[in-house]
Amino acid sequence: MAIELKVPSAGESITEVQIASWAHAEGDYVNDGEVVAEIETDKASMD
Repeated sequence: MAIELKVPSAGESITEVQIASWAHAEGDYVNDGEVVAEIETDKASMD
């Protein structure tokens, strides 16, 4: 099942992010508001 993930703003000039790591295994249940992945840009990383 596909879902939409909203990515927090990483900065005005940043238009792309990459998934650095997933916080859960495929098929795991995730609660609303729970961190699902760590994302990174060329300048920073965040949950």
